Amino acid sequence: MKSTALAMFVACTIVTAALAAESVPVSAPSPQKSILVTGASTGIGRKIVERLAADGYFVYAGARKDKDLAELSAIRNVQGVRLDVTRTDEIAAAVETVRKGGRGLYGLVNNAGVAVAGPLVNTREADLHFLMDTNVYGPFRVTNAFMPLIEQSKGRVVTIGSISGILAGPLLGAYSMSKHAIEAYGDTLAEELVASGVGVSIVEPGGFKSEINANLLKHMTESAGGVAPDEAIARRLGSAGRTEYKEPDEVATAVTRALFDAMPQRRYMVVPNQREAEVTIRKQIEQLVQLNGNQPYAYDRDALVALLDAALVEAKAAHP
Repeated sequence: MKSTALAMFVACTIVTAALAAESVPVSAPSPQKSILVTGASTGIGRKIVERLAADGYFVYAGARKDKDLAELSAIRNVQGVRLDVTRTDEIAAAVETVRKGGRGLYGLVNNAGVAVAGPLVNTREADLHFLMDTNVYGPFRVTNAFMPLIEQSKGRVVTIGSISGILAGPLLGAYSMSKHAIEAYGDTLAEELVASGVGVSIVEPGGFKSEINANLLKHMTESAGGVAPDEAIARRLGSAGRTEYKEPDEVATAVTRALFDAMPQRRYMVVPNQREAEVTIRKQIEQLVQLNGNQPYAYDRDALVALLDAALVEAKAAHP
């Protein structure tokens, strides 16, 4: 009798548990978030694509050459998309590709960039246009084109700036001009998109391995009819194409944080060493002192320190 009663009790328990399990709805898996990365063929862009894809996100990787598109599409979770940020027809086609993909678009990483070098008084207007067309108008065009999709997902826009957006010096003035423009672009865009729930960040790398210098030397040589740039410029840029620099893994990490942190920072300075960090922060302090000096509403030292302390407290509260 006891064994029969025990068997009946166990059977009832199993049936009850099964019915309870059937009555609890099973949550559908979260949809795979998709990200578009421009300038994805090499360097920082390629590293960002590889990191996001490895983390399980779907990446639309923008590139211009067939070879690069094929290599990118061979990566799991990656689809190469033909995208020259200076061409409105390719941008429109990329929007259509993403729409047809059916995943929506959570994030945009404006990474495509070029550089020119030389004294500003000798810089050709055509070279300045080449630079601004990619570095400034490019993010503007691409962001505007994809904004309806990003707003729909309440997603993120991350633009790759540079510590050259803070610093400026001989021979790279035009490049710094373009990256200073990105600082203003990011700040304004962030304020204008608050109501839509879209987050905006600027990632400001220092000297990491990339192809930008090698591409710059190639462009300068071609635009000068095959004449290589003078020794001073070549020495400043380094003909090795930054191959001796660190891999930009830390930049990819900062981009991931900007895309997915609950409270993303407005700026992420990412430098490979203490020296570059110090030079950049010192420049900001120098500009503060210059702005404050010899004007009728200047702050004294104590007032400046109080302002800095208040800003630090506010930043810590926003990003503990």
